Amino acid sequence: MPLRINLCSGPRNVSTALMYAFAQRPDTHVVDEPLYAHYLQVTGAQHPGRNDILACMDSSGSRVIQQVLLGPCNHPILFVKNMGHHLVDLDWEFLNKMTTVILIRDPEQMLPSLINQVPQPALADTALARQREVFDYLRKRGQMPCVLDAREILMNPEKVLQLLCDRLGIAFEPAMLHWNKGSRPEDGVWAQHWYHVVHKSTGFAPYVHKSAPFPAFLRPLLNECIPHYEYLFQYVIKA
Repeated sequence: MPLRINLCSGPRNVSTALMYAFAQRPDTHVVDEPLYAHYLQVTGAQHPGRNDILACMDSSGSRVIQQVLLGPCNHPILFVKNMGHHLVDLDWEFLNKMTTVILIRDPEQMLPSLINQVPQPALADTALARQREVFDYLRKRGQMPCVLDAREILMNPEKVLQLLCDRLGIAFEPAMLHWNKGSRPEDGVWAQHWYHVVHKSTGFAPYVHKSAPFPAFLRPLLNECIPHYEYLFQYVIKA
């Protein structure tokens, strides 16, 4: 049986860079957001590239779980990049058969980036509340999900990835720190709308704190996000 890693991320959280890092491992097969079409179909969310996503992906969440997340894998490791908010209207029993890693980011840094794709975001769009629900769901069932923070990864990617691999019970591969510039075959059709920065990269970029004034209209949402972020940050693997 492969090790099935479920990355439960929020948007704008270096999740694609983390997927690219795992894609450098010869023992790992990566899958990019297989539940995206399910999420769009169920919620009616208007995301960039919505029609293309629905046209080319399976929108049956239960079928995706059985065929992709829990389906056959010809590698020792399956790494699935999921967004926390995509886990809607699903039976979460499948999470008990995977190893979940939760990836968060300081909402004060994340929200100004999110509005480039989702101009009027709500708490559900950040995935933070859903990530907390997933964390608590698994804790009650005897699992202790790894929690990563985008800033901590960028501050010291080698150390954080080494600690993550230790927690996952796999060997760290130095190749995880670098990749070729450009797209990957695994990229979802939405890459043209979301992956501009990572496609220009060849590794994890140095951390840069955003110093621009925080948009005033996002302040109420920020206040909603902070308790969920601070709750999960208690468990973060530190750089």
